[in-house]
Amino acid sequence: MATRLAYGVGAIAFGVKDLLHLPPAVLQPVIGLDAPLVGLALTIALVTDAISDPIVGYWSDNFRSRWGRRHVFMYASALPVAICFYLLWSPPAGLSEQALFVYLLVLAILTRNFITFFETPSAALAPELTRDYDQRSTLQAFRSYFGWTGGNAMTVLMFFFLFPAFVTADIPEGQFNRDAYGVYGAIAAVVIFLAIMISALGTHGQIGRLTHPPARTGVTLLTIFREIFETLSNRSFLSLFIAMMFGFTASGLSNALSVYFSTYFWGFTSTQIALLTLLIFLSVFVGAAIAPFVTRTLGKKRGAVAIGSIMVFSAPMAVVLRLLGILSGGDAATFWVVVALGQVNVALIVCFQALVLSLISDLVEQSQLATGRRSEGLFFSANTFSQKVVTGLGVMIATLVLTLAQFPVGVAPADVPEDTLMRLGWYYIPVSATLLTASVLVIATYRIDRQTHEDNLRKLARSAPEHSN
Repeated sequence: MATRLAYGVGAIAFGVKDLLHLPPAVLQPVIGLDAPLVGLALTIALVTDAISDPIVGYWSDNFRSRWGRRHVFMYASALPVAICFYLLWSPPAGLSEQALFVYLLVLAILTRNFITFFETPSAALAPELTRDYDQRSTLQAFRSYFGWTGGNAMTVLMFFFLFPAFVTADIPEGQFNRDAYGVYGAIAAVVIFLAIMISALGTHGQIGRLTHPPARTGVTLLTIFREIFETLSNRSFLSLFIAMMFGFTASGLSNALSVYFSTYFWGFTSTQIALLTLLIFLSVFVGAAIAPFVTRTLGKKRGAVAIGSIMVFSAPMAVVLRLLGILSGGDAATFWVVVALGQVNVALIVCFQALVLSLISDLVEQSQLATGRRSEGLFFSANTFSQKVVTGLGVMIATLVLTLAQFPVGVAPADVPEDTLMRLGWYYIPVSATLLTASVLVIATYRIDRQTHEDNLRKLARSAPEHSN
């Protein structure tokens, strides 16, 4: 249990870092830079971060030290990422626009890449900590739980405590006060540092039983690219990778439109939105708890297909009910129906994510049989790589949906015509359902089940029994 907790706590660092995903228009008054320049800096940082994912993954797969393959990266990232995250939200006063842009760009790149030096090796520990089919789902359930809970806790801290403390006569909305983000940056930096150190120290005792790669000589750049291509050409990996691309695009679409649905489509007050945020803690726990049960009863692939299929129908259900006239915007009964359906959907998402991450773990032994190498870092880097690559795509699709719905800009919720809200719902549902359906259909082509995984373990034990753990 201590190892599970330590492994899971590491995801808090990645969850807290997601404040960097705030829209440029929100960050403009915080950073003091025009929104287009903020967007440009964050986009460049995102691209460099995506490129670094497979590099760090491959490097950690082949790194040799007395602290194993992963922990050197984890320890080394803790202080730099905490310092950079703090500095990112506390730019020096008096900088010119050009200097401020460079400052934001450099700190955003450093923050994202330092967190990658922790997240990729840390996530890659799962297949090494246990080779048991069921226990891998349990490990990923812990990680999904702490990742969601950590990020959500910081959001609650901001909107319930921090932002209200920075309301002034000149700045009636605390979330637009630059001083608030300086304090947040300091708190978040400490949380990130502690999460990384707790995770690294808590799993340090396992180093002796983890995989240690053989010494290698004569490795060239061509060799590295050939090995990466050989590893990632695994058919089951390609199934997961494509499925993740569709899934993360659907997630990006939903996240980008969430404020429009909660504020305009449903007419929720800020208090109601805050309550929705608080209740996520419960649904995340439920989702993490059912993932191991689904693995034991259905298996990971069948479980992911089943949970994903339910999500196709449950995710837009509240919107469908509003379009059919069963629910209406701005009433108390509607709020609680939306709350109930929303909590079910979050629980399904958390369960689905844990199952997919556990499916990634099971690729390792199959790949090892084919290539002779264990490539946990490379496989898990694909998860974060795909998420970063399609982040902008989901936002672009959301923008297209708003354009097709002829959604007005800068108007009060009461001033948005009802037919505009209906168009928003009718355009959103088929796009979201198509992306989720595509993700589920592609996962169905994944080939490794419980029996296949156990056969792979037996083959590895026969060929190299000293490597079995």
